[in-house]
Amino acid sequence: MATSNDFRNGMVIRKDGKLFTVVEFLHVKPGKGGAFVRSKLKEVRTGRVLEITWRAGEKINDVRLERQKAQFLYRDDLLHFMKLDNYEQLALTPEAVGEDKAQFMKEGLEVEMLFDGAEPIVVEMPNFVELEIVRTDPGVKGDTVSGGSKPATLETGAVVQVPLFLQEGQIVKIDTRSGAYVSRA
Repeated sequence: MATSNDFRNGMVIRKDGKLFTVVEFLHVKPGKGGAFVRSKLKEVRTGRVLEITWRAGEKINDVRLERQKAQFLYRDDLLHFMKLDNYEQLALTPEAVGEDKAQFMKEGLEVEMLFDGAEPIVVEMPNFVELEIVRTDPGVKGDTVSGGSKPATLETGAVVQVPLFLQEGQIVKIDTRSGAYVSRA
């Protein structure tokens, strides 16, 4: 058991049965009254941010998450992963992984998974992935002055906005955090 005085950025705690990461905290000692700690907590599964005030020294449940490398194998109704240390296979729903992340997962992609005991909590993708454009409209000659963009379907089925000069079959670099085109690969 830890206390609110032990807060540090990145620390994971359990509150009301949910896991939260400490994003920001501030110890406050007013001139009158007892000290307290203001904190910003981010829920691990949903990403929702809460601001909570704690009494100084209030007990909290500190959680130790284990980080393991895994490889994405394939997708059917579920997303299938294999741990790289012991080759154990796991199947997670797209909702558990996050729909925004799942759309950029390609077979063979290495990810990091955070485990609370034996239960996978979070799948952390690399910041950038390289994917092939499968379908896009051809760019119109002379249409580049405005620096416009067009939708392109990637090999994973995700649709992103790309510059007009890109064609089918080209490999592009995508930022998995925002889902935006970065550059050609």
